[in-house]
Amino acid sequence: MLELDHIAVACETLAAGQRAVEEVLGVALVPGGAHARFGTHNMLLGLEDGLYLEVIAVDPEGAPEQSPRWFDLDQFSGPPRLGNWICRSSDLAGDAAALPGSGAPVALSRGDLRWQMAVPASGVLPFNNCQPALMEWQGDAHPAQRLPASGVRLVALEVRHPEADALAARMAPYLADARVRYDIGEPSLIATFDTPHGRRELR
Repeated sequence: MLELDHIAVACETLAAGQRAVEEVLGVALVPGGAHARFGTHNMLLGLEDGLYLEVIAVDPEGAPEQSPRWFDLDQFSGPPRLGNWICRSSDLAGDAAALPGSGAPVALSRGDLRWQMAVPASGVLPFNNCQPALMEWQGDAHPAQRLPASGVRLVALEVRHPEADALAARMAPYLADARVRYDIGEPSLIATFDTPHGRRELR
């Protein structure tokens, strides 16, 4: 079975993403680092229950070793928005093969963190990026363990798509998480959080 690992906010610049998320949630993000393979960088927020939130953008000082970039970032434009949700696997090759369009496993690292992620050749995940990205951590190190407590908890993740029923049916054998629900609508993700300042919603 898959487990929800983290959610990702895409943005044109890391500064814009940081401002947008901090304004909504009322808590501070912390620096993450750079991903040399895809020429991206991020900032992070630790969430309750072992999850975290990632704000990710193209690194203007980075030169991707592999393209297109992951998370469809080559095509991203507009205000920061919740762009992807990421599930961890204990059998990445098997789960990626079982969920069409997930992509091929790519070995990645940031600092002493090591993981593999299934990345589609196009950079675009099925169902207009509403199908989760799949990853497998290598070793016991995990970003959420290292991030300061924020007092923010993910309450719900709504996955909207015109073919939400088909996506729900595809995911049902692999993911059982009461926080995730699938609804008919234009492709988008909506995350609801309990924060020290009350309930907040990030789109």
